[in-house]
Amino acid sequence: MYTLKEIQTKVSQLFAAENFNGTPDELYAPIEYTLAQGGKRIRPTMLLAATDLFGGDIEQARYAAIGIETFHNFTLLHDDLMDRSPVRRGKPTVYRRWNENTAILSGDAMHILAWQYLIKTPHHNLHSILQTFGNTCLQIHEGQQYDMNFEQRNDVTISEYMEMIRLKTAVLLAGALKIGALYAGANEADTEAVYNFGIETGLAFQLRDDLLDAYGDTATFGKQTGTDIRDNKKTILLLAALQKGTPQQRLRLNELFATTPQDPTAKIDEVLSIYSQLDIRNDVDQRIAGHHASAMRHLDAIDRPDSAKQPLRELACSLLDRNI
Repeated sequence: MYTLKEIQTKVSQLFAAENFNGTPDELYAPIEYTLAQGGKRIRPTMLLAATDLFGGDIEQARYAAIGIETFHNFTLLHDDLMDRSPVRRGKPTVYRRWNENTAILSGDAMHILAWQYLIKTPHHNLHSILQTFGNTCLQIHEGQQYDMNFEQRNDVTISEYMEMIRLKTAVLLAGALKIGALYAGANEADTEAVYNFGIETGLAFQLRDDLLDAYGDTATFGKQTGTDIRDNKKTILLLAALQKGTPQQRLRLNELFATTPQDPTAKIDEVLSIYSQLDIRNDVDQRIAGHHASAMRHLDAIDRPDSAKQPLRELACSLLDRNI
């Protein structure tokens, strides 16, 4: 059994040893640029941790770990372009450093590379592994479409929003864990439990991201803050405020989220002021705690020693400990 730190070191070594260069350089340089930045690499860490949890050989799962992180970064290239986000991990996003066409084409290439990594290692569960990966990829695109749809709607509910982030964010964490479990040959009950652990952890993670976008420091967060308000995103903060606010506050929030000023500073400040009046930050913190507790219950249900679950427990906690 490996510790979380040992698994994270293994993930770092996998990417340090991998070469993402190729020709034409215009296609591959953005891929190398993106994957060399590192980031938290949560998903490959989860995949290898799940493989280890169920007694599998993490060496067998190493290419799947690279593949799932490559896919995740492909989604970021396109997401940053659609959201017009200028900064990712403290550096210019690909469409800003190169151009929009490059972000699209290099992202598409990353998607193909991800599949190539997934099929690289023969395994008796490979069909189930690829089926899990394919379902996960499709669900993420469904979530992204819902996210864009919500920008044009003023009647989005909290339950709709939670389903959107389940698809857009949580299923990739859960899918990584399930793939790791499949490499290790885990039984169906444990595979379902670790998948559900990933879903609940992913929901808590995204809600934490919503808070960080509103209240985080750009230098610490690694990307520009206030973009959700600027771009009229229907996050949990806005939906909770619309549910909790007075008629006057709801009216003003709807007015503010119908505008896209050239300088969004005043808009962001006013929205945050209304959130503060309604104590929305505390409400979201409570939701996060609820999903985290649910994740721990799913982890506890897995028929493995507590010591074997420790890396996943630590990782889930670390995702919520990100400072605002």
